[in-house]
Amino acid sequence: MAGNMGRALISLPAKAKRGAVIEIRAMIAHPMETGYRPDSQGRLAPRDIVNRFECLFEGEQVFAADLFPAMSANPYLSFTMRVDAGGELAFRWRDDSGAMAEEKRRIEVE
Repeated sequence: MAGNMGRALISLPAKAKRGAVIEIRAMIAHPMETGYRPDSQGRLAPRDIVNRFECLFEGEQVFAADLFPAMSANPYLSFTMRVDAGGELAFRWRDDSGAMAEEKRRIEVE
């Protein structure tokens, strides 16, 4: 992780039944500077927000979101996914400064 990207928190079940719909929650620590707030010298602090989130399952995109300045600090997203097979989920965040963060988790199918 680089830039203002901090620790990511991801919540999903370790195992699921084939065909089950699971909830996935993902949050990343990031100040989400909108570009509208003055710094200590009265100049506007440059905008730096997480502008893109993607979740891929075995390399195939299953969820994506474009984020905008109205999003709060430490953006949190929740979505559902149907699980037909076990595999690896990759979670990716990108911000205005070009910093990227990626976390990976595995899910097993019973």
